[in-house]
Amino acid sequence: MTSNTIINIQNLSKTFIGKTEPAVNDISLSIRRGEIFGLLGPNGAGKTTTISILCGLFPPSSGKINIDGMDLRGDLDYIKQIVGVVPQDIALYPTLTARENLNFYGHMYGLKGKALRDKIEMWLSNFGLTDAANRRVSTYSGGMKRRVNLIAGVLHSPKILFLDEPTVGVDVQSRTVIIDYLKELNKSGTTIIYTSHHMDEAEHFCTQVAIIDHGKIIIEGTPKHLIEESLGSTNLETVFLKLTNRALRD
Repeated sequence: MTSNTIINIQNLSKTFIGKTEPAVNDISLSIRRGEIFGLLGPNGAGKTTTISILCGLFPPSSGKINIDGMDLRGDLDYIKQIVGVVPQDIALYPTLTARENLNFYGHMYGLKGKALRDKIEMWLSNFGLTDAANRRVSTYSGGMKRRVNLIAGVLHSPKILFLDEPTVGVDVQSRTVIIDYLKELNKSGTTIIYTSHHMDEAEHFCTQVAIIDHGKIIIEGTPKHLIEESLGSTNLETVFLKLTNRALRD
């Protein structure tokens, strides 16, 4: 592992209790600092399980994970301080306002006082939410909830940001705002690990992608390289369908 590597995964597997087939099956990946890394795959491919393990939500069955020079098993407290997580499900309290939700999450990260208030106001302004900040989240549109959900994961300026389907179910305007600010966040030094079903979005957003299916990594590279190497493919979606086939997944 080089000093430019921020996440190193070796032979990671996860089999859940009561299941015979592993959700993640002996995968190895190396993610560089400053990367926007897309982990792409059909439903049930192992994307969310992999992200959840990297965030420390549950332990792997086997394998080794090193994050920012630290071992995930032995240094989880440190790792949790340097990562931000934006889950696929909205992780907000619907009866609280956006400002109250963000104040709660800020305190969880150890932020307080003027520093926290300034960060909250900056992000609310950046995402066009200042006027609605004192409304209950339950009254928000899907796009507004997604934006607040994202802010909650970046308040503490994480070194690494995990995004699980951050733009699912939102309008084009909200998706554009979210992706634009994620690009700016990445330019400031944050490494991003991202899952999505939007292949066009991933093609233009990610600097590196890996396609996972049935718990295994089947290909990895830059979007441009994968398209060029796949005969007859003109975009990442075509590559994805060739590798994972067109059968419906539940």
